[in-house]
Amino acid sequence: MAQSHVTTLMITNADGRSADAQLTHEEAYDLAQLLKRLSWSELRVCAASDDEAFQMRVAANKLQDTLARAGYAPR
Repeated sequence: MAQSHVTTLMITNADGRSADAQLTHEEAYDLAQLLKRLSWSELRVCAASDDEAFQMRVAANKLQDTLARAGYAPR
């Protein structure tokens, strides 16, 4: 039986609470692809203001960078 490869994303908040999500290789790659394709206009539609959209982009960029460092950087 072949082992499935998973990527684990761990998030810990300021209070010390943490949670994780296990993604298959395909899911991690697809998430990286989504973050790469996410445009300002799509973020702006989901945000209450330009400032909020900017903060969303900052957070998305950090997640995209983390995925890239783990080897998920679609071209």
